[in-house]
Amino acid sequence: MVLTGIHLLLTYQCNLECDHCFVWGSPWQSGTITLKQIRELLDQTQELGTVNWFYFEGGEPFLYYPILLRGIREAASRGFKVGLVTNGYWATTQEDALEWLRPMKDLVQDVSISSDLYHWSEKLNHLANNASDAARELGLPTGIISIAQPDSMDVLTPVGKLPPGESVVMYRGRAAFKISQEARKYPWSDFTSCPYENLRDPGRVHVDPLGNVHICQGISLGNVNESRLIEIVADYLPDQHPIVGPILENGPTGLVEKYRLQLKADYADACHLCSEACRSLRDQFPDILVPDQMFGVAEG
Repeated sequence: MVLTGIHLLLTYQCNLECDHCFVWGSPWQSGTITLKQIRELLDQTQELGTVNWFYFEGGEPFLYYPILLRGIREAASRGFKVGLVTNGYWATTQEDALEWLRPMKDLVQDVSISSDLYHWSEKLNHLANNASDAARELGLPTGIISIAQPDSMDVLTPVGKLPPGESVVMYRGRAAFKISQEARKYPWSDFTSCPYENLRDPGRVHVDPLGNVHICQGISLGNVNESRLIEIVADYLPDQHPIVGPILENGPTGLVEKYRLQLKADYADACHLCSEACRSLRDQFPDILVPDQMFGVAEG
């Protein structure tokens, strides 16, 4: 596995509580990284020697703006290309948005703004537009990420790292509970591959505020507070991993078959089945299927 990107979940907290959120972000979530931890992660990322991009995500990273800004400055000073993902709640006007983003000018190479009907009403989409317009005025490359409603997904192609534009719902995280009931269902035995993620060589991982290194949300390869990132990457043997291995062999169906899980008959997509399977296996793999936040357990 060769990593070229690290996506830091600065916090699990968010001002919103979107039905489609991969990480169960909400105002009630706990878990926020410190500056000391950011520096240690940057040290480990530099030690790895292959990473070009360092992203700041959440939750909503702008909730901890001073820490976000200092983290961006430190990442940029070490030569990383820097990206961030936000819902733009702070962009009450374009003038205000300029003040939020101006300190990031010449430091950030990608501003991704989440905006769809899961985040805001149509009337409030102007916040994302204000953020986008301000970013462009400052010369910050920007794009809008939107997740389609379930009834319009047939024309879209599923991808792992969401690009600007409209993408399908992936029924993982809160989406597996909140909106899967609206989707067409298929037999669990149909999901014999993972259509979203390259689990053998993903290129990027997410590191959460607790130090967990996620190859996919809720599936941890190790913890940077306990082992060096370079060791976690070197020790990753995908075919031997107790969760990734069965998925590589036969998709989420492989998890059901290997561990003889007794689950429902029908699911909205591969993520939906995988989410249910992982939830049922948490007691068996407490160091891998973590943390509680990724499974909605730590909400208020």
